[in-house]
Amino acid sequence: MGAGSGLAIIYVFGSNSLDEHGAKIPDEFDNDPVVLQQFRRTHKYFKDYWQMIIEPMSPKLLPDPLKEPYYQPPYTLVIELIDVLLRPEWSLGTGWRFKKRPGIDSLLQQLAPLYEIVVFTSETGMTAFPLIDNVDPHGFISYRLFRDATHYVDGHHVKDISCLNRDPAKVVVVDCKKEAFHLQPFNGLALKKWDGNSEDRTLYDLTAFLKTIALSSVEDVRTVLENYSLEDDPLETFKRRQSQLEQEEQQRLADLSRTKKQQLFLGSLTSRLWPRSKQQ
Repeated sequence: MGAGSGLAIIYVFGSNSLDEHGAKIPDEFDNDPVVLQQFRRTHKYFKDYWQMIIEPMSPKLLPDPLKEPYYQPPYTLVIELIDVLLRPEWSLGTGWRFKKRPGIDSLLQQLAPLYEIVVFTSETGMTAFPLIDNVDPHGFISYRLFRDATHYVDGHHVKDISCLNRDPAKVVVVDCKKEAFHLQPFNGLALKKWDGNSEDRTLYDLTAFLKTIALSSVEDVRTVLENYSLEDDPLETFKRRQSQLEQEEQQRLADLSRTKKQQLFLGSLTSRLWPRSKQQ
């Protein structure tokens, strides 16, 4: 049975392609012996099919940026769908369902004016498309990319920023797997995989982090993200640093206030003493 199946595969995939009239289309293998033709065509077919799986469907995954009078956000956010925005859950009563992570609506609404939002998932389009429709009923997500737009490298679906047709200095990739952006590690922010906790605040923290980058008009996001690339929890590190800066600023303002009060006191004291010394 195995030998028969193998011969059938070689016969089917090793034959010449046919045009719309049923005539054979010549190819580079026509001058080889018949058996060799079959083997070489079969090999080429499966080689091309495998290449199609591991390579993105196009070297230019997004259309050109919008020109005036249309609005093009200054930054691009590339975000994974599963385990970042949604979590699959299974129960005996309902089967497979997807739970929305707290903060999705806030993230999309607040970041849409600042970021061109691209959901880039390793899921297939058939699975992910209706999920995105459910997550984003107001259309804040600009583009959708699926598994066929990834590279397949060492068992991982990798998102190649160089294929996005966007300036890499303005692209932030958010995923729960560092392997997903290992070709451009300093464009990525690796979040912890969501465990389904309804009290989770990660997306709110992510929104604050990305708004800070955009409102600060960062020239190259990689200079910021590189500082968080080795952190187990980059958003927690960001919050800690932000809190520290706020405390330092409050201390600076307090010191400045004390200095001004001292200057006012000395000025008042001098104005009192000066007339007396003048009279003397």
